[in-house]
Amino acid sequence: MRLSVNIDHIATLRQARRAVDPDPVAGAILAELAGADGITVHLRADRRHIQERDLYLLRETVRTRLNVEVGMTPEALKIMREVHPDQVTLVPESAGELTTEGGLDLSEQRAETEEYLALYREAEIEVSLFINPDLETVKLAGKIGSTFVELNTASYGAASDEPGRLEELRRISDAAKLAARLKMEVHAGHDITYRNVSQFLVVKEVGEVSIGHAIVARAALVGMERAVREMISALAGEGKGRG
Repeated sequence: MRLSVNIDHIATLRQARRAVDPDPVAGAILAELAGADGITVHLRADRRHIQERDLYLLRETVRTRLNVEVGMTPEALKIMREVHPDQVTLVPESAGELTTEGGLDLSEQRAETEEYLALYREAEIEVSLFINPDLETVKLAGKIGSTFVELNTASYGAASDEPGRLEELRRISDAAKLAARLKMEVHAGHDITYRNVSQFLVVKEVGEVSIGHAIVARAALVGMERAVREMISALAGEGKGRG
């Protein structure tokens, strides 16, 4: 299971003081040196963390794969055409949300999603859809021609007890199996931590996970390279993570 490190919250710390440091670009370099398979950032409409300056520098420095999460807007499309990341992940955005609160509602946004899939493909940029682990949503993703999906694992991460966590894991596993049968590459992300990642490894169809907050929080205490290496070890099934 590959690891794409989301470095948004390095930029969150910087923007809290409108300072120069810490630089998310430096964080990306350290993550790659530690063995990360990719770097993920979210260019939000409110620019609360990642800035356009970061994107252009990351495009020049990232040597693995650069994945940029964006909403379906003309502004984001224009910037992505200029930056040309390896992949764009289309996500919903709501004003005032602390973090992405759910996956795309393809039943309501089908026409818009199809339009942006076509526009990004025209720009020769791979596109993934961030969706909830719901079988009907997975089917819709397949019907509109998506070749990548990222399953939202927030409910798994938020489960307060073992039965609840196992039920959410079953939902994710079923969605991943269906997506794979529909010839889509399956990624996953949101609230995966050092503590819950070991159980998640049973979902063999997931080829890549995007993890940000847990790694950046750990990095604040032990350094970026060690935090990334610890997560890579956990993803390899070497122990059960921290704590």
